[in-house]
Amino acid sequence: LLMAGLDGIKNKIHPGEPADQDLYEEHDASIPKVSSMLHIALEELDNDREFLKQGGVFTDEVIDSFINLKMEEVTAMRASPQPLEFDLYYSC
Repeated sequence: LLMAGLDGIKNKIHPGEPADQDLYEEHDASIPKVSSMLHIALEELDNDREFLKQGGVFTDEVIDSFINLKMEEVTAMRASPQPLEFDLYYSC
């Protein structure tokens, strides 16, 4: 998150107007969102990693290792029944 902020400063990206509304009260459509699916977030990280390498903070090797580790977690989760799935199909 810090690296994204520094990238915004370096590239003079306007952060947008301050949010002065109660985010719990706003309609979902008006609030910007990030991916709620880890594998999609990891794909986006893989496609947009240059800002993380600025100043030698992270290397491609470190980023690749992180992505691979987290993708292994995604694969393990996909191979396991989830609580709702278990309740729906396996419980008596």
